[in-house]
Amino acid sequence: MRKISIGVAISTLIILVVFSVKFANSKNLGILITLGVLLTLFFSYFYFEKSSMGTKEIALIATLGSFAAVCRVPFAMIPNVQPTTFLVAISGLVFGSYEGFLVGSLAAFISNIFLGQGPWTPWQMMAWGIVGAISGLIGKTNKKISSEKFSVICFVYGILFGWITNLWFIVGSLKIINIKTIMASNLTSLTLDIMHAGGNFIFCIIFFDNIYKVLFRFKERLEITYLKD
Repeated sequence: MRKISIGVAISTLIILVVFSVKFANSKNLGILITLGVLLTLFFSYFYFEKSSMGTKEIALIATLGSFAAVCRVPFAMIPNVQPTTFLVAISGLVFGSYEGFLVGSLAAFISNIFLGQGPWTPWQMMAWGIVGAISGLIGKTNKKISSEKFSVICFVYGILFGWITNLWFIVGSLKIINIKTIMASNLTSLTLDIMHAGGNFIFCIIFFDNIYKVLFRFKERLEITYLKD
């Protein structure tokens, strides 16, 4: 689990550093970054396939991912406002980075079955996966975080999600890619990103305590079941 979490974080860091510095003017930039995203997703699910997870753990990930995806659909009429980011974040916080990554990426793929698949799907899978993975690292501290603090973190997730998903447009549509054009693209979507961030904040403030208790109770029961087995 820890190796996968570290691998995801390192892969993401490499992608962003390569994107912003070394290959900023390369014609192959889009291919390089897209390949990095796809490889990260592939190896994450490859590990999942080869791991020794039990049926209950697999069912948990599938259920949380599906629930987060379904909760996105009714809010499609409100631009960028949905509870999916919050649900992915709290799943990672309770169950860990790897589980959070899978829940996030699964939520993006399933929800896009209803809302539309496209070249943005891998980037959304990656973005929500990163949200879950970072939350898992926060949960590793074993300190109960307050709803207020986690709401601020979820607000930041809204901006981070926007920056990551903007990459599919930047590498696929812009002829000149440099710091100025990257910043211009991010500023263009700033209103939607703030709506996303604000929605995350509100959902977290309202639902954090209740959902955290439910998920944490389920986690404890799952651990007790494994000990009995």
